[in-house]
Amino acid sequence: MRSLSPVIRISAASRAGTRGAGPSPTFCASADEITAFLWTFALLFPPMANRFWRKIGSLFRVPVVTSTLRWSWRLLPVLVMMDIGYLIGIWPDWELYSEGPIQRSSFIRGYEFAQHRHPDWPRLRWNPVSIDAIPQSMVRAVIVAEDARFYEHEGVDFDALREAMEYNLSEKRLVYGGSTISQQTVKNVFLSPSRNPLRKWHELLLTIGMERSLSKKRILEHYLNVAEFGRGIYGIDAAARYYWNVPASRITSRQAIELAATLPSPVKNNPKTNTRSFQGRATKIRRYF
Repeated sequence: MRSLSPVIRISAASRAGTRGAGPSPTFCASADEITAFLWTFALLFPPMANRFWRKIGSLFRVPVVTSTLRWSWRLLPVLVMMDIGYLIGIWPDWELYSEGPIQRSSFIRGYEFAQHRHPDWPRLRWNPVSIDAIPQSMVRAVIVAEDARFYEHEGVDFDALREAMEYNLSEKRLVYGGSTISQQTVKNVFLSPSRNPLRKWHELLLTIGMERSLSKKRILEHYLNVAEFGRGIYGIDAAARYYWNVPASRITSRQAIELAATLPSPVKNNPKTNTRSFQGRATKIRRYF
């Protein structure tokens, strides 16, 4: 496999030390492998293969199965219309996000709601600031760590997705997802942490809408002000004040690198916990400075 981009290498390395002693997750065969197995089975064992396919065909002639399939096709347009209605309901007024103050994100509202069930959690820390008050070293560190081709793609980095898929297949486990800063911003601001395919579909559509409506600078401004940097700590300024008691405008290059190294798992890996994974990720980011 050809060498990975800085984002893939950093993310992969940061997770290399997190493997437990237990068994690795089961690796699912690809569609090509399944197809090859079925053809081999059919060629080597024709009588068994014929019986197998006859049983599959008879299954679809069972009244219950036939009725279920028929109703599923009838329900599909209804479900599609419901999803379109949902998207219309959550579709943002992009003018509200293209200028003016940074809006409270879905994740921040979720944290405030969860505090009622977790009274031991710390108070919310969130103090959005203009991107002009954030040092360029911070912007650079985040782009290096999270989305090396941020200024080149239009919301979705297909090269990063392909590289992530190749790496995940080589590792036989899910190591890296390939989400861009734009996708992460959409997830943080509008959606939930859920990993279900429907949420990813909504994330894709909203990302396209955001990229067409907001400048790259404005997208970065949202991301740097709503990203989580620790339990209840959202945004660069709140993180700088919590970890070093300085405003965002005064953070050093070293501190910028450490904040960028916090992003994949901010509650577990941050400047205070200073875990081995956190140190390794910070070292990787530092190489590009």
